[in-house]
Amino acid sequence: MNFWCERAWLPTGLAERVLIRVEDGRISSVSTVDTIPLGVRRLHGVVVPGFANAHSHAFHRALRGRTHDGGGTFWTWREGMYALAEKLTPQSYYRLARAVYGEMALAGVSTVGEFHYVHDRSNEFGHCLREAAADAGIRLTLLDTCYLAGGIDQPLNEVQQRFSDGTAEAWANRVRELKSDNVMRVGAAIHSVRAVPRDQIPVVAQALPDAPLHVHLSEQPAENEACLAAYGLTPTGILAEAGALSPRTTAVHATHLTPEDIALLGGSGTGACFCPTTEADLADGIGPARELADAGSPLSLGSDQHAVIDPLLETRALEHNERLRTGQRGRFSPAELLQAATRHDALGWDAGRIEVGAPCDLVAIGCSTPRTAGSLPQQVFLSATASDVDTVVVGGRVVASGGVHETLGDVGRLLADAIEELWA
Repeated sequence: MNFWCERAWLPTGLAERVLIRVEDGRISSVSTVDTIPLGVRRLHGVVVPGFANAHSHAFHRALRGRTHDGGGTFWTWREGMYALAEKLTPQSYYRLARAVYGEMALAGVSTVGEFHYVHDRSNEFGHCLREAAADAGIRLTLLDTCYLAGGIDQPLNEVQQRFSDGTAEAWANRVRELKSDNVMRVGAAIHSVRAVPRDQIPVVAQALPDAPLHVHLSEQPAENEACLAAYGLTPTGILAEAGALSPRTTAVHATHLTPEDIALLGGSGTGACFCPTTEADLADGIGPARELADAGSPLSLGSDQHAVIDPLLETRALEHNERLRTGQRGRFSPAELLQAATRHDALGWDAGRIEVGAPCDLVAIGCSTPRTAGSLPQQVFLSATASDVDTVVVGGRVVASGGVHETLGDVGRLLADAIEELWA
């Protein structure tokens, strides 16, 4: 299928009346036309590349709207998350993840990075996540996560035993059995410096040397305090010592950093993935996004615990958090925000641009909805939400249109059924 775009965001900027031809799921030509050829699918509004959700915990979606009584902190929220993790089976996780990835597809996500740590020393859960992504029509990077301790020098609790392989070597041996294909890439993750002992971090960092490596970093001040007390270094310092910082690494959250931390991350080309709606929901704080970008850390975005699945809201929140933090507007240009929202390379894929040779991933955002009417096309990122996504194309195939998933149908019903099953 070929596509005509009323407006499309190309590497050179916004262009009008753009014809995109597709062969084998990749863009074979991009041109501007005065006459629309017959048989071409029309995409109205502003068409941007497919979004990359660089940080997901799919099972957390079952917590949405269930954690807001009684106040608390990240640490009390975590107890509810453990209670949910205890209930998961491969079959129930498949049904939930299929619906969650369907929700992502409706919102314009074409690649998701699943930070996967519920594996019961088996790859069965990982295979179920791959099938869920295939059913939803999106790509998956399975960031299989090493998780060995309940905290620095603390044993695992009963639920955390489900997350652990016992040693980093045992984790690495299991993960090497997973195979990448046209739906799934296999990557590695260090859960955090509190969950992977200092001497085990290098093993994880080196296990898959050509694959993406992700790590939760300094999400909470308590993590930094425990690390400094135990090791005399910040979590960033521990990762640098272990050789875990590099252009293939993404630090997730990166909220509570010192100037030295920022310099280490930027100087090594380590990316930073912000999850603004989760960081707000869990009262994590606001990280130094502009400083990291200026230091050399490419930014990406994720929906993490899925309090919201809306790449446009995450993108806007990145800018709005900077405004709240600094008292300045326009901390990121619309083009920079789009780049952060489409960083598929952080997940090991070459998507995220509308140009010849790239996978044909397209998201058509309506410009005449109650939210976007009157917006300048180049600023629609700062007014639109996922509700304004009209058509989503992944690899040249339409996966969602008019708010309906082409193969899954009623995603809301799938979500309700899968979540009810877990909490029954």
